[in-house]
Amino acid sequence: MRTPTSTTHNSANTRTYEQMLFKASAYCATAEHCEADVRTKLQTWACAPEHIDKIIDYLKQENFLNEQRYCNAFVRDKFRFNQWGKTKIAMMLRTKNIAEETIAEAIEQIDDETYQQTVTTLLQTKLKGLKYRDEYDRKAKLIRFAQGRGFEYGIIAAAIEQLP
Repeated sequence: MRTPTSTTHNSANTRTYEQMLFKASAYCATAEHCEADVRTKLQTWACAPEHIDKIIDYLKQENFLNEQRYCNAFVRDKFRFNQWGKTKIAMMLRTKNIAEETIAEAIEQIDDETYQQTVTTLLQTKLKGLKYRDEYDRKAKLIRFAQGRGFEYGIIAAAIEQLP
């Protein structure tokens, strides 16, 4: 890893910059992170504000930080492990200031058939423990549950039609 030279002449600031650069590089090497996460982490570590942008630029240049790669991993993990829908995933990525095009590109990677099957399975599992008065109440509770997970109404309605 090549290290950029600091433009400041104060040895304490140079050492701090290099320490923060090393720490940020190690942080990014362990898992995928977005720029907003790294920026927050640097602030938490009391990194000098004038160094944060330089460190972020360096991490991008050396491919430690890649928004598309982060976005792809986030979408894949939240869908597979948390069973979140596209709406909730996109909303969470927007809170991290990820570009809409990047989000859309990552969400397109979710297989439609797997997506529909996930909603159906979630609703089947929810239905087993659900208490309801009538068919209208049953359907309303299932819709609210699935929308809370971030699934779209059209997908939810199709899944409900498949339920016994």
